[in-house]
Amino acid sequence: MPEALLSVRGLEVAYGGIRAVKGIDLEVRGGELVALIGANGAGKTSTLKALSGLLRPAAGRIDYDGAEVTGKPAYHLVRRGLAMVPEGRGVFPRLTVAENLAMGAYIRKDKTAIARDLQRAYALFPRLAERRNQLAGTLSGGEQQMLAMARALMCKPRLLLLDEPSMGLAPLMVQRIFETVRTVAAEGVTMLLVEQNAKLALETCHRGYVMESGNVVLADDAGNLLRNPQVRQAYLGE
Repeated sequence: MPEALLSVRGLEVAYGGIRAVKGIDLEVRGGELVALIGANGAGKTSTLKALSGLLRPAAGRIDYDGAEVTGKPAYHLVRRGLAMVPEGRGVFPRLTVAENLAMGAYIRKDKTAIARDLQRAYALFPRLAERRNQLAGTLSGGEQQMLAMARALMCKPRLLLLDEPSMGLAPLMVQRIFETVRTVAAEGVTMLLVEQNAKLALETCHRGYVMESGNVVLADDAGNLLRNPQVRQAYLGE
């Protein structure tokens, strides 16, 4: 079994006096695709923000790639191969598609490899190739989601955190985004996926964690979670 690329113990995240995440444990092993599901307000996004260095944890320990990174800033983690695609996409609206992708590679110096990865991004997302000179702010929601994913991939991450990639997208676009998630995972990028569409997330991932009110209440193989009556009733609308 591969070693844990990401290991989280007793993670707490607080906003003022409110504890959004209440001491959770989770791990993601190299090559895995892991889902984190739960209702709105369960603490999923707060967890990802703490893991990516955007929020300082109130307590707990985060180990990534064999070293403790608790409280390290986002730019430190990006340099070590941990990237996030944020909820709401966060593209640079006044930059073109090509300029947004170049921003994804800002830490890299290997120009030949960057050019190759840019072509790979356009192959993964042909729509972006067609719109490479268009301002990102003029793209549709689905195209912006593709751009946010492609931009994160340009920094050559070993671990990719995805926050609600299907939010607000039409069903056909959701299908496309998840096909790409599977393709990228098959190429060896490890992923932790926060997703409101629990069924799709669990069908795509190897394992899953279920969060409720800041706590992890279930952790199992994705197939077992899909069959779990509690999960089916609470998150799959059955």
